[in-house]
Amino acid sequence: MGKVNNMTKGNIRSIILAFYFPLFVTNMLQQLYTFVDATIVGKGLGRDSLAAVGNMGSLSFLVIGFSIGLANGFSVLIAQSFGAKDYEKLRQRLGAVIKLALIVTLVLTVLSVGGLRALLGLLQTDASILDESLVYGYILFGALAFTISYNLSACILRALGDSRTPLKAIIVSSVMNLGLDSLFIFVFRMGVAGAAIATVISQLVATLICVQRIASIEIIHLRRENFSNERYVYTELLKNGVPMAIMNSITAIGCMVVQYFVNGLGVACTAAYSACSKYLNLFMTPANTAGHAVSAFTGQNSGAGRYDRVRRGLMVCVGIAFVTFLILGSLMMFAPEWLSRIILTDSESIMYAVKFLPACGAMIWSVDFLFVFRSTLQGMGKPLVPMLSGILEMTLRVVIIIGFSGTIGFMATAYAEVGAWFGAMMLNMIALSVEIHKRAPRRVLRTT
Repeated sequence: MGKVNNMTKGNIRSIILAFYFPLFVTNMLQQLYTFVDATIVGKGLGRDSLAAVGNMGSLSFLVIGFSIGLANGFSVLIAQSFGAKDYEKLRQRLGAVIKLALIVTLVLTVLSVGGLRALLGLLQTDASILDESLVYGYILFGALAFTISYNLSACILRALGDSRTPLKAIIVSSVMNLGLDSLFIFVFRMGVAGAAIATVISQLVATLICVQRIASIEIIHLRRENFSNERYVYTELLKNGVPMAIMNSITAIGCMVVQYFVNGLGVACTAAYSACSKYLNLFMTPANTAGHAVSAFTGQNSGAGRYDRVRRGLMVCVGIAFVTFLILGSLMMFAPEWLSRIILTDSESIMYAVKFLPACGAMIWSVDFLFVFRSTLQGMGKPLVPMLSGILEMTLRVVIIIGFSGTIGFMATAYAEVGAWFGAMMLNMIALSVEIHKRAPRRVLRTT
C-alpha cells in the first residue's frame, strides 16, 4: 500500500515543515524552469521573443489558473475525507473529480485555442510580437490536458499528505525542460515554438510520475461504482472548486488589464514587465508553498474536527512567509539592477525593471501573508471570501492602472500590484480571524 501522511496527529511544526520543504523545492523548481525558459528565450532569441512569451503570461493565468483553482478546491474535500477517515466518500469524490476534469479540459482547450487571436487583440499586442505569441499560445493551450492532469494529480497527492512525489516529478521534468529548451532553441533553431514544446513534454513526464504514484495508493483504488455518483457529490465539489477557480480567473482578468496598458507603452515595457513578473512569481513561491501546506494541513484537521491544530499550523506558516519576505524582499529592494540583467539585455527594459522591483519588494510581505490567510480559509471549506478577495484584487488593479498609467507610466503597474495584494490580504485576514476565533477558542489549544 502506498504511504500517505496523516496530519491530524503529532507535532504540528514538525509535520508542517516535513511536508513544506519537499513541496517548496517542487514549486521552486517549477518556477525556476519557467524562469529558465524566459532567460533562454531572452538571451537566445532577443527582446521581442521574450516579450511574446511574457505577453502570454496573463492569458495562461486566466486559463490554467481556472483549472488550478478547481483542482485546489476539489483537493480540499479529498483532504477532509482523508482526515475524517471516510475512505468510501474519498473514492466517490475522486471518481467525480476525474469525470469533471475531463469535461473541464475539453471545454478550456476549445475555448482557449479558438479565442487566442481575439484575446491577444484585446491586449493590444504589438504587431511585432503577435505571430510568436500565437505560436507559443497554440502549442501551450493545445496541450492543456497535460497541464491540467499534472496540477490535479499533484493536488490529490498533497491532499493525502504526499509532497515528495510531486518533488520527484518536477526534478525530472525540470532537468528535461532545461535540456530540451537548449536543444530546441540553440541547436534546432525552433524559436518560441521550441520553448513551448519543451514545456509541454516536461509536463507530460511530470504527470506520468504523479499518476503512477496515485495508482499505488490502495485506499483510493477506484471501482466502477465510484464513477456513478449522486448529484450531491458533484455539487459539493463544484461548490468548493468553482469559487477558487473564479478567484483565479478574476485575478487573471485584472492582470490582463495591466498587460493591456503595458503593451500600449511599447515592447521595451512589455519585456521589462515580463522579466519582473518572472521574479515576482519566483519570489512569491516560498510563501505560496506555505499556503499549499497550510491548506492540506487545515483540510485534514478540519475534517477531523481539530480546529485547535489549525490555529497553530497557521502561525507556523505565517512565520515561514515572514522569513522569506525578509530575504527575498530585501533582494528586490537592494539588488534590482543585478536581477534585471540576468534576463534582460537592452538598457531601456533594464531601466524600467530597476524601478519596478524595489517598489514591489518593499510590499511583497502583503502577498506572502495573503497566500497563507487565503489558503487557510480554503482548507476550512470557506471559499467565498477568497473569491471575493479575487474580485477586490481585480478591482484595485484596474482602478490603479487606469488612474495612474497616464501620469506615471510604467510604474503604475508596480503600484497596481501592491495595492491589489494589500487589499486582498486585509480582507482575508479579517475573515480568517473571525473564523478562527469562532472555531478554535484559545482555551483548547494543544501543540500535538
